[in-house]
Amino acid sequence: MNTALPWLNPVRTQALLDALAKRILVIDGAMGTMLQSYKLEEDGYRGSRFSEGRDAHHQHEHHGPGCDLKGNNDLLSLTQPEIIKAVHTAYLDAGADLIETNTFNSTTISQADYHLEHLACELNREGARLARECCDVVEQKTPGQPRFVIGVLGPTSRTASISPDVNNPGFRNVSFEELDAAYREATRGLLDGGADVVMVETIFDTLNAKAALYAIGKEFERRGARVPILISGTITDLSGRTLSGQTAEAFYYSLRHAQPLAIGLNCALGASELRQYVEALANVAECHVSTHPNAGLPNAFAEYDETPEQMAAVVGEFATSGLVNLVGGCCGTSPAHIRAIAQAVRGVAPRVLPAIESVAA
Repeated sequence: MNTALPWLNPVRTQALLDALAKRILVIDGAMGTMLQSYKLEEDGYRGSRFSEGRDAHHQHEHHGPGCDLKGNNDLLSLTQPEIIKAVHTAYLDAGADLIETNTFNSTTISQADYHLEHLACELNREGARLARECCDVVEQKTPGQPRFVIGVLGPTSRTASISPDVNNPGFRNVSFEELDAAYREATRGLLDGGADVVMVETIFDTLNAKAALYAIGKEFERRGARVPILISGTITDLSGRTLSGQTAEAFYYSLRHAQPLAIGLNCALGASELRQYVEALANVAECHVSTHPNAGLPNAFAEYDETPEQMAAVVGEFATSGLVNLVGGCCGTSPAHIRAIAQAVRGVAPRVLPAIESVAA
């Protein structure tokens, strides 16, 4: 990663750095949880653009999607932009400083499930543009609290480290080169749309993350400018490891070369279960530490029961213990959760970055 490159938007980056120095910043909550409340059916996902069973904007270039599109939440940035803006605005009104783009699955690899690979760059660009528009509107009302767009790069639906075939451990259904190409296209769209930072998130396979960071670095070089990077992994169960087998500390050390603005953990576990792993990161990370946990562990119906008050009490303790610089919510969280978390960390000093001494062998 060429850190000698200038900032793509130096004014906004400096505003973010200044804010991080003063207080704990709040990331938004779940997009999917909010979209489920709209109870959209197939025609709602398709909108007018895909109502004929094809992509009306690309009818001469691509075959239209011949499969159901319901559940492709990222597509709503194109077909239901007002809904996406309403969700973003609800989180901003709840006190979020940073808004994540609706692009978790906006890579060619993940969109291939819907035969919509050709939309990857557009989904990222429009996802970032919508978030940017919402942040700009709310920031005008609260000029003392700048709002920032996190361009989200999700993990994709494939893993570069692990075989999907138990009978063939050496088999891989994705290569580093394929991941690089997919992430590069997504990053280009996010930056074109106005993202202030790029976040590689919900990382279950560190090799996927390395491909993403390589792609981001190449796109920065192409532009001759960069934005800050956030990295957020996921501890998949109570073993305390990622799916590809790393502890929180090992995860940090294998990605610190990217010199992220922050590293953290999200998803899979609730805040209580994540605490020891967030603390492990806080003990070793030379950069800022973030966390946006689920609203507890899912119940038998795959729903999340932790109330805003319960979650805010736990995350608030993260803050008072000096473990975090950025906090937010993942699966099952709502604007009510984010409002409670924002109140819990208000006035609490952010984690102080440690002065870690380098020891030469």
